[in-house]
Amino acid sequence: MKSLLLPILFVLAVGLMAGCDTSRGGDLSKSQPAAPTSAKGNTPATPNSVPVIHVFVALCDNVNQGIVPVSASLGNGDNPTTNLYWGAAFGVRTFFSKSKDWELVSRTENPRAAVLERLVFKHRQREVFMVADAYRGKEISQATWDFLQAASGRAGETVKIKSGTKTIEFHTDGSAELVAYVGHNGLMDFALPSMPESLDEQTRKAIILACISKKYFAAPLKSTGASPLLWTTNLMAPEAYILSAAIDGWLKKESDEQVRQRAVKAYNTYQHCGLKAANNLFATGW
Repeated sequence: MKSLLLPILFVLAVGLMAGCDTSRGGDLSKSQPAAPTSAKGNTPATPNSVPVIHVFVALCDNVNQGIVPVSASLGNGDNPTTNLYWGAAFGVRTFFSKSKDWELVSRTENPRAAVLERLVFKHRQREVFMVADAYRGKEISQATWDFLQAASGRAGETVKIKSGTKTIEFHTDGSAELVAYVGHNGLMDFALPSMPESLDEQTRKAIILACISKKYFAAPLKSTGASPLLWTTNLMAPEAYILSAAIDGWLKKESDEQVRQRAVKAYNTYQHCGLKAANNLFATGW
């Protein structure tokens, strides 16, 4: 009996940490998130001259997402400063701002209606940039759709960054070589308006840090033409140390399996769940 209880307790624990509620079955009693728009159309992306990573973060939201509620501050989808997936200790903004490998070079508030904050980080040892967008919690469907559209190669925005005496210009969304989604798995709660379509022949890598992302994102991600570098098979806490570990391996041009192993080790280090449990949680490829 004890051997059966341990894995069950582990699944319940990580589910609560992540705020996932798998009992809702897509029938939300709370307000439904707004349907995503696709104002940028289907224009193919412009290639970048420098490597770019684009991270789409759906802020944790007690009111507008089908989750087990967390504290009011962590689950305020309109306040990035205290949000679980952004301003908290292991949120994307806080974790990468304190990283020895990344420097915050740009911060923009409300770059568009669905996004509360955009950060641009530059790697300290490489000419690599990471764009991270914090979507309002109620805009989780837009965050999900924008991530998938970026994976499909949709054109993004132009970003200009001062680097020393020169100005570096690059593009977001489909121009990024690596795209990532971080947050609650909204596909448990709502359907996409349509399936995304691949717009070019580029093979982008994708990271999806959300509960059971391999099951729910498989069909739409396959449709984008992107390749899954890292996703999950069960409930989990989508915290930034996983993303950081995976990016480190990707930058070193390690194999997809080596990247997965980095995520496994990072998750066990912070969650103390055991390497076996962490190993079963993360997957790569189809």
